[in-house]
Amino acid sequence: MILPGQFTDARVLTLIGLLAVSAAVWVALGLRGRTRRDRAAAPLERVWHPQESVALTPAEERAFDQVVSRLSRGTAGRLR
Repeated sequence: MILPGQFTDARVLTLIGLLAVSAAVWVALGLRGRTRRDRAAAPLERVWHPQESVALTPAEERAFDQVVSRLSRGTAGRLR
């Protein structure tokens, strides 16, 4: 198939090719992002945690509080 005069220029063919490729990539990334958003909207499975059914002793509570206080951020925003 022979194209009319102005479409035989290599620059025009390159431009059309780049536009086609960029449009295909744009559509593919949009569809990929849509599937990720749909998957993230699904409810997560509930995870059982031991503290939900096991009461901590006062000593365990104090030990947990000490660990948490060490991991809390200091005045400069760094971990202590």
